[in-house]
Amino acid sequence: MSVLLDKRMEDAMRLVKDYMNDTLLRHELNALTEATFCFNFESWVTNGYFEGDYIPYSIEENGKILSNVSVNRMHFIQNGEKRYYLQLGTVMTASDHRNQGLARKLMEHVLEEYDGKCDGIYLFANLSALDFYRKMGFIEGAQYQYTLKEDVRLAAQKKTLEKTQGKGFVKVDPSDAGMKKAYMDAVRNSVVNGALEQENKYGLQMFYTAGLENVYYSEELNCFAVMEENEDAVELQSLISTEYVALEKVICQIPFSYKALTLGFAPRQEERNLFDRHLYLGEDDYRLFYRGRHLESIEQQELYFPVLSHA
Repeated sequence: MSVLLDKRMEDAMRLVKDYMNDTLLRHELNALTEATFCFNFESWVTNGYFEGDYIPYSIEENGKILSNVSVNRMHFIQNGEKRYYLQLGTVMTASDHRNQGLARKLMEHVLEEYDGKCDGIYLFANLSALDFYRKMGFIEGAQYQYTLKEDVRLAAQKKTLEKTQGKGFVKVDPSDAGMKKAYMDAVRNSVVNGALEQENKYGLQMFYTAGLENVYYSEELNCFAVMEENEDAVELQSLISTEYVALEKVICQIPFSYKALTLGFAPRQEERNLFDRHLYLGEDDYRLFYRGRHLESIEQQELYFPVLSHA
């Protein structure tokens, strides 16, 4: 759908939103996303993974998308409590239309529409845009990242070596249609395996893992794990299971030889004793910004937004 911008904008410009099923406009959004971030949404939409929780708000002129701010509806279970947050993402403006206030205008429109209608609004800001978000009334936040304790790692790896072959996590074959369906069904019906777990995770989880490149399965645990190996380090990004699986069991079935294991999510309270935790500000990648008092609890409760929930 579309609405007119106010008179300060050029006459030919209009605001368009919630148009991911409009092929022509989506292709224009893809073009801007490719030019800005080097990815697009086409296969995500055409393969049926988009389910309506990603809502673009864009300025369009003569069929071309000039600027965009997208709203992502995020339903979380946060330490046992339901939270409805909005995550803003894909904030971008075409290179030949920057410094004209287009992104600011879109942001103002989105905030006016959603402020007070959710438990909070947050985003992960590029380091070059920090002042922009401060001026828009966002507050810088912090998260906590969790790394497996050294003695726990050594004990877990010893147990892994003692297991018989084929009992641990095995990489999923991307050509195995039956296993892919089992994974997709598990994503839809997964239980809470972390302290901050996205309930409506299907769309974003499949955005990142539809090709199954980093997806592993343990038959013994009946559990999928998304893991990324980088030299001597492993990031355990996501656990997907229809029944709760203890992290203590999971780490004993990781097939890699590694010297450090970091979680891409915050563990449940009863499992924190397995990990060291440290304040995480985003390093060279981003900064967390938020609006809404409920989002103060992310730092207070020492939580971490799941890496596969980033939009």
